[in-house]
Amino acid sequence: MISILDYNQESTTLDCLASLEKIDTTDLVLEVVVIDNYPQHTLVVDSSKYKNFHLTLIKNIDNLGFSGGHNVGFSFALKNGADYVIVLNNDVVVDKKLVISLVNAAKSSTSIGAVVPKIYFMAGHEYHKDRYTKEQLGRVFWYAGGEFDWNNINGKHRGVDEVDTGQYDSGEQIDLLTGCCVLLTRKALKSVKGFDSRYFLYYEDADLNTRLKKSGFTIYYEPKAILWHVNAGATGGSGSVLQDYFISRNRLLIGMKYASVRTKFALIRESIRILRTGREWQKKGVRDFFLRKFGKGSYQI
Repeated sequence: MISILDYNQESTTLDCLASLEKIDTTDLVLEVVVIDNYPQHTLVVDSSKYKNFHLTLIKNIDNLGFSGGHNVGFSFALKNGADYVIVLNNDVVVDKKLVISLVNAAKSSTSIGAVVPKIYFMAGHEYHKDRYTKEQLGRVFWYAGGEFDWNNINGKHRGVDEVDTGQYDSGEQIDLLTGCCVLLTRKALKSVKGFDSRYFLYYEDADLNTRLKKSGFTIYYEPKAILWHVNAGATGGSGSVLQDYFISRNRLLIGMKYASVRTKFALIRESIRILRTGREWQKKGVRDFFLRKFGKGSYQI
């Protein structure tokens, strides 16, 4: 099953579904669930036009964020007997072998709890567009595996901004998954029980990643699975006040939950600095962490 979240982005979601209509589903029975997370308007999709998969629409009466929204999809998947669940951003276009490649990788070892693909920037959406020739666009990495820096409480994407020349073409165990696209096995999902809904948006994937590994599962990078991503297409882009708020708050949440004592003290010192000199929504994010205001918190989307 594929879980896709929509927040007032009908055309973007329809483009994603159009790319899924072209994928190879040999030996697969594919269910796609679109969770409409925008209370003020109802997403309209003609499910009868899709022949490659069965489409289900779920309307949330409130905006549950990335974490809570996909938890609705997880509940649907487990209730309906899905063997695998793929969390997929709506602002992506997928290669036709994406699902089969992810599933085959998951089947290769019982220790694998999650599988992630090779992800390129959508052509024209790179961070540094002027670096690349026309031929290189669409072959620039957004993600080819990753790691989490627990000293600085920050996820790092391997290969970001590099042109693909085959340097990350080996499947392997990695340290950090991405919520942009990740396949979770039924066994792993039942074990970790989905995302922690307190995050709402940002760092929920790193938290899930940590709980998977603590439960004994491995994270696997499968380069035969490919998609193209519009970075921050649903959140206003890098440096937005939304990012200021949720990143400031949720770095504290994950850091105080899992990091070393030394790093926790560093986070507290950084929090004091932000409260003194940070931007408005960074300050609100830090304040809400200490007030235990999670979910939407003060940022009422």
